[in-house]
Amino acid sequence: MIPFQKIKLQNQTVFLFVLLILFQGCEAQNKNNETDIESIQKSAALVPEKISYSGNVDFRMAAKIATPGVVHIKCSFKPQTLQYEGEDKFYNIPDPLKDFFRDDPFFREFRFQLPQSPHYNSETVVGSGSGVILTPDGYIITNNHVVKNADEINITLFDGRSYPAKVIGNDPQTDLALLKIKESNLSFIRYGDSDTIEVGEWVVAVGNPFNLASTVTAGIVSAKARNINILSDQGAIESFIQTDAAVNPGNSGGALVTLEGKLIGINTAIATPTGVYAGYAFAIPVDIVKKVADDLMNFGSVHRGILGISIRDLNSTLAKEIKIDRANGVYIDSVTVSGAAKEAGVKEKDVIISIDNIETASASKLQEIIMRKRPGEKVKITLIRNGNEKKELIATLKKQEATPELTKSKNIELLKDLGVELSPITKEDQKMYNVKNGLKITKLFDGKIKRFTGIRNGFVITSVNNRAVSSVQSFVDAVAAQERGIMLEGKYAGDPTYYYYAFGL
Repeated sequence: MIPFQKIKLQNQTVFLFVLLILFQGCEAQNKNNETDIESIQKSAALVPEKISYSGNVDFRMAAKIATPGVVHIKCSFKPQTLQYEGEDKFYNIPDPLKDFFRDDPFFREFRFQLPQSPHYNSETVVGSGSGVILTPDGYIITNNHVVKNADEINITLFDGRSYPAKVIGNDPQTDLALLKIKESNLSFIRYGDSDTIEVGEWVVAVGNPFNLASTVTAGIVSAKARNINILSDQGAIESFIQTDAAVNPGNSGGALVTLEGKLIGINTAIATPTGVYAGYAFAIPVDIVKKVADDLMNFGSVHRGILGISIRDLNSTLAKEIKIDRANGVYIDSVTVSGAAKEAGVKEKDVIISIDNIETASASKLQEIIMRKRPGEKVKITLIRNGNEKKELIATLKKQEATPELTKSKNIELLKDLGVELSPITKEDQKMYNVKNGLKITKLFDGKIKRFTGIRNGFVITSVNNRAVSSVQSFVDAVAAQERGIMLEGKYAGDPTYYYYAFGL
């Protein structure tokens, strides 16, 4: 699970648990497939729509239905290390942890030593999590942070069968990833409805905490549409279901189900001062999961429709300022020129109270509703203007364009995966290398280039797959355009020979 608070590690065992969950994973692969996950699920044998109960609550049906549909995911990767200097000592911390501990005062004070365990050695880190089978032919949903940048992904089913898996696509904005294994006639969990789930309703969590396979816990829905500001990706969408079902490291990507055994969420995060369960857990609502899973299956990426507004939660202070007789809703700070909301007639200082007749008491709820839509879809916006004027408007959602920040983030991730730092060549370099264009490798660290080629620092890359490069962006674009192998062409200083290095993506 992703810790909600930064963790003060108190012993080596807890440190190991953190290590197990903050591991890197595979590059996403695009896949076109016209299969509709939701239609497959609807064609399955029916289970009870709603269980009515009195007296003692029985969780046996939920456990029996859901447990076979939850898998154990193990990922392995070769770690990079971050050397951290504290006082007069250096500490080597596995790369998956460096972002987690960066700028943490406790990290600067605490003395870390990696525990001796089968989950870490100088060559490989192994991390584990959970996943949910969505279709009988092997599509599995999990958290993106479970499989991100892994070299290998292995799936173990409830009955012990094991399979290699590949990533069909991932979505950092919701922290979801879609995997595929080659098998048929698998048990899977049917979709429920996270919109109709109520606070106080019983739910069951199924996953693999601490590598304890097929663990079932129960609790109630504590809150809905929680935004805990835990996802760091640009444009992240958070509208978590909060529950008090016991969820721990290793539950990430596992199922949150109703008493009828229907999927209503993917367990993702915990609020904790220690790194283990402390009473609060958070799951991505299934209505978001449906949209992301179908898009990743059919397009390889998520197609998002946007309104083009800057928003925040309405509160009592703001309500008093704009003279509105309510303290919840979504306040419009600004409206994008030529955006969907602007064209529909939405204005600054409007307060949106519902989308498609679904109440939007918070900004996170509005984001959740819009996230389910695709570009070109129409939505009905109900809002209040000038304190008491109620209006209904129809907006046609537009496509989310990549922002400069998103592009920069993707470029950084690609270069990190390759393990290289590059700089444009100077006029002096042109003379020294006798080339007209190129990029000089200024630093190599653990990545695909270092692992799979004999390339050395100082090499000037003149082309990628016969495509000339002269800037970092042109290099990134050339690599990203390839689906399989990469061939780098270039020269070393003072050597007239052109060298070629090839490796697979």
